[in-house]
Parts: sequence; C-alpha cells; structure tokens
Amino acid sequence: MNRSINLTDDLLDYIHRVGTREHPVLAQCREQTATIGWQAIMQISAEQGAFMAMLVRLIGARHTLEIGTFTGYSALAVALALPHDGRLVACDIDPDMMKRARRHWENAGVADKIDAKVGPAIDSLQTLIDGADGNPLFDFAFIDADKTNYDSYYEYCLKLVRVGGLIAIDNVLWSGSVIDPDDTSDDTVALRLLNNKIAEDDRVDIALVPIGDGVTLCRKR
Repeated sequence: MNRSINLTDDLLDYIHRVGTREHPVLAQCREQTATIGWQAIMQISAEQGAFMAMLVRLIGARHTLEIGTFTGYSALAVALALPHDGRLVACDIDPDMMKRARRHWENAGVADKIDAKVGPAIDSLQTLIDGADGNPLFDFAFIDADKTNYDSYYEYCLKLVRVGGLIAIDNVLWSGSVIDPDDTSDDTVALRLLNNKIAEDDRVDIALVPIGDGVTLCRKR
C-alpha cells in the first residue's frame, strides 16, 4: 500500500531547507519557544506553518480565525500570508503567552493585522457570533487549543466560516493515540469522537493530512 514517507531528522532538515521559506521572525519565535520547557511541543512545525500559509493564499483568505495561539507562530505564519488589509482574530486563554506572541507579531510588522482576544475561547467565539447577525465572518479558521472543547470549537467555526472556507484542525492523530483502544484519556477520547464525527459530516469536504501531529482540513459546503 502506498503511504506517506517516514521522516528522519535528516530528511526533515532537507524539507526545511528546500521546502519552506521561513521568515526570520518565525525562526526567532520557534527558537525562543524551544527554550520554555515541555510546553514547546505545543508549537506547530515550520513545514506546517508554510503549509497553512499556502492554504491561506490559495483560497484568497482575507479574514481568518485562530483558536489557540500559544507563542504566536501559527498566527504569524498566517498573518504574513494575508494581504495588507487582511485580518486575523487570535484567541488564547493565557495572557502571558499572548504577550510573547504580540512581541513576535510586532517584530514582523503584522501586529496591526491581528486582533488578540484573551480569555476562554468559547466566550470569544460566542461574542463573534452574537455580533455577526448570522453572517459568516471568516475565510479560514485554525483550531489548536484544549482538546476536550474541540467539538464545540468545530461547531462554532462552521457558523463563523463562509461556504467554501476552510477549517484546519490540529493534533488529530495525537501521536497515534487515537487508534489505541487502551487510551481512554479525556483528550484522546475527545479527538477520537471528533474524528469519527467529521468523517461522516456531510456539511464539509475533508482531508486528513499527516503533517505535524495530523491536520484535518474541512471545506465548508
């Protein structure tokens, strides 16, 4: 059976060298995040950032949403790909991480494109919906926050993203735990249930891409 190639460290270095054009501030963000301890694993990879930026450009996105910002790498990758009048709403519960992120956005000259919302993402998303009067607000959304709320985030995004828009959901393979029947942790169960739901959801077209920890792309029908 044909399958995606296994990535050795050397091959991954090669991909970074010839397959991405990482902005200097993106590289700085990645390098600084690597020093903060175990949480560094929460940051997306350089190749995933390049992939998301390409998606944003391909669909001509101007208004984008991020649920889970961490130190700002993914938001920065997307903001750099947006046109000059593009906007990104970034939601995160941690004010300290949002401060870190904003420094990187300012260094890259894109802070004016990003509306940072600090607090529970559910509250921020509900506020967006309340102000939208039933109209979709976004062309692209990225979900990368607490896994037990992924299903709620997905449903909010379906309301907030336009028809033909794209929802990208991170960590859907969860280091392979989603296929381990012995793993009944809350995060794994939440991801497993959402994956199964999306597989049968006729509101979207889907593709699960084995990049990073697995990314599901949902195109709203």
